Amino acid sequence: MTYWLEDLDLEGRISKTTRNLYERNMRTLVLPAFEHLTLREIGVARCDHFIKQLGKQSFNLAKQARVVLRLCLELAVRHEVLSRNPMDHVSRLHREARLPDALTTLEITAIRAAITRYEAGDHHTSGPRPDGQLGAIVEVMLGTSARIGEVLAIRRRDIDLTTAPSTMRVAGTIISRNGEPTFRQDRSKTTRSRRVVALPSFTAAAVRRRLISIDELGPDDLLFHSREGTPLTTANVRRLLRTVLERAGITGVTPHMFRRTVATAVHDNASLELAAELLGHTDTRITVQHYIRRSELVNPATAELLDRAFGNDDGL
Repeated sequence: MTYWLEDLDLEGRISKTTRNLYERNMRTLVLPAFEHLTLREIGVARCDHFIKQLGKQSFNLAKQARVVLRLCLELAVRHEVLSRNPMDHVSRLHREARLPDALTTLEITAIRAAITRYEAGDHHTSGPRPDGQLGAIVEVMLGTSARIGEVLAIRRRDIDLTTAPSTMRVAGTIISRNGEPTFRQDRSKTTRSRRVVALPSFTAAAVRRRLISIDELGPDDLLFHSREGTPLTTANVRRLLRTVLERAGITGVTPHMFRRTVATAVHDNASLELAAELLGHTDTRITVQHYIRRSELVNPATAELLDRAFGNDDGL
């Protein structure tokens, strides 16, 4: 099972990025369960049990394992080692429906307060003192709906504070790979993800403060960077955010939650189409399914409608 990627490479079917992902998934997810078996010992029942057990831990991990195991066994069929691919008969994965979670105004206020205290020096850990970037990063996420990787990839040339309102171009993302330096990639998740966003006043103010606090940036310099001028990693920002908030008793907050919070606010106060446009989605169904927190409040207009339909004069 360890040579299947080389066979795919000969056909030019996978990119370097995809190859790295497949290698990792094969090494960490599949091989621990199958490395001591021959290909002929890997049948439908064994594959089905493996995928189901992994699915109990994580739907996404089970989905990734399913892909690489199928490709591996597909090559075994083509080389006539197996007569059929056992994965063709494995039952489908089912993900439990989860409602998107979004932050309330009170929760946003508490998060801002916790970060402000941290950046003011109210912390008890060793290491470098806060440089003010975390608060600005959060304000940019709240004002643009951008993914954390997109926020960390913003350059000076992407910011225009001379217009009314100010704007920010989202046109890249940060990539971190094992054994390689973190770098900025000049494209985001999809073509639609490249967008120019008008900034609310609180985000524009945070960006101005950030620009004032650092030396003059060149057009291609990153707005957020390490002390050496290198890109910040998304993992480090997530870790810092989690640490700062947990000290304040706030748990369960991730950078992506800000994206869902923005989507929900725009949807509730404007329209689904505008929320999808801001997020860079081509399909509003994705926005609804994964980003909009459903309100439990039914439109109170129903009370008036039912009064007209079934009400009586004495109100009883």
